[in-house]
Amino acid sequence: MTQPAIPASRAPAPFIIAIDGPAAGGKGTLARKLSAHYHLPHLDTGLTYRFVAQQMLAHNLPLDNAAAAVKTAESLDFAAMDKQALADDAIGTAASKISLMPELRQIMAARQRRFAESGTGAVLDGRDIGTIVCPKAQVKLFIVADAATRARRRCREILARGQKADYAAVLAALQARDARDSGRSTAPLKPAADAHLLDTTKLGIEEAFQAACRLVDAAKEA
Repeated sequence: MTQPAIPASRAPAPFIIAIDGPAAGGKGTLARKLSAHYHLPHLDTGLTYRFVAQQMLAHNLPLDNAAAAVKTAESLDFAAMDKQALADDAIGTAASKISLMPELRQIMAARQRRFAESGTGAVLDGRDIGTIVCPKAQVKLFIVADAATRARRRCREILARGQKADYAAVLAALQARDARDSGRSTAPLKPAADAHLLDTTKLGIEEAFQAACRLVDAAKEA
């Protein structure tokens, strides 16, 4: 009698931590700490859009040309991103404009998803990770803080780089960015239905990190 074939064991699914939220809420710092703590690669997806914007500006490509944005995105190596060089406010403004393009978001989401699924897991932070890029992530965090707190944090970042910071201008820019991100028709900024909301307005980074670790540990034990 022929014995039934024993199915090959499946490799465990990559363990993905998706972190979303508005600018300067603390999601980037939290993502880096979680990445180091759980020994998972990290991708700042907002930085990938800045990278595209930087290259378009460098080559004098119009920021309203979707075909040029897609072609630029397809040619870039995420490993070559220089966070310090991409921190310029002009690049950030350009990135927020090109990120409205549905064609660009589609190709970027696919590339970001490949990064998340290429190994044993990853930590990704951005604005549509839990809803679009990695909707099956085991842990989804949505990081929020009030606009005034976020503006103060952003001003500290700017001053730390040796640049001048105008609080009123920074606050207005964050509010405008929030409106663009939340109001875009493709992949708007919003928490996934199963995301954990983490308000960092009154939390230090260590407190936020410990709260996030409790959620991640619970998911790993489930």
